[in-house]
Amino acid sequence: MEVTLKIKNAEGLHARPAGIFAKKAAEFQSTVQISVNGQIKNAKSIMALMSLGLKKDQEFQLVVDGADAETATTALTELIEKEFKQ
Repeated sequence: MEVTLKIKNAEGLHARPAGIFAKKAAEFQSTVQISVNGQIKNAKSIMALMSLGLKKDQEFQLVVDGADAETATTALTELIEKEFKQ
């Protein structure tokens, strides 16, 4: 599955939200990646997420592949929509 999302929180994808996102992504068996500007990174890695330098209002593609892809995509999309507030 692939969906296009936009970072909504003012600080972008810095350490705290990257940690929250990676931890949530790691809960799923599926491969979870983020693609932006030709870069594809493992969304289960805090350092990989932070290396993308995503800022507020920047769009990216969430790419999820595996047995629980639909559930993972829904959960991670909600996390972005709620600005990483669980």
